[in-house]
Amino acid sequence: MSSPVLCVDDDPATQMVLNGIIEDAGWRSESALNATAAREVLASSPEIQVVLLDWMLPDGSGVDLCREFKATQGSSLYVILVTVRGEPEDVETGLDAGADDYLVKPVSPVEVRARIRTGLRATDAQRQLAERVTQLELALKRVSSLESLLPLCMYCRRINSSENWQSVEDYLWEHVDVKVSHGCCPDCLSKLTRQLGEG
Repeated sequence: MSSPVLCVDDDPATQMVLNGIIEDAGWRSESALNATAAREVLASSPEIQVVLLDWMLPDGSGVDLCREFKATQGSSLYVILVTVRGEPEDVETGLDAGADDYLVKPVSPVEVRARIRTGLRATDAQRQLAERVTQLELALKRVSSLESLLPLCMYCRRINSSENWQSVEDYLWEHVDVKVSHGCCPDCLSKLTRQLGEG
């Protein structure tokens, strides 16, 4: 399934050009003519990773919308400001607002495709990093559970975990994802052999 790219621009001609560039590259294009529609599209399509965002929108500033998107979605969303405002001060304002990239109209199809690919790589890398962090946190929890003091019944050898008495095997399976295979140690085997011989 192709990656969706959201294009936010109130000019139909610009929308047509950008959507054509997006779709010709094999991505799926989503469109919004104003800030309100952009919020609705993102809410209904959380898989969107890249947004092409105009500075001047009929119901607000694209720069303000960029700040809003980055505040709520952070690095999981790559925002490219696409605007006629190309002064160095404008670029500074846009990037300071949280935009990840900046394009000045009229845009080059080659450059638009390259910036979108960069955005997709960046968000994929961020997603993979988040997954690794989650795995590390789970591993640390497992280690912590092993290091804690475990109440063990001296008679039945069950462990008291969260007010629930369970076998050592069940505890290891639940907390550290360890499977236990049963066997017989040499001492117990010797005792068992003697008992069987006496019987």
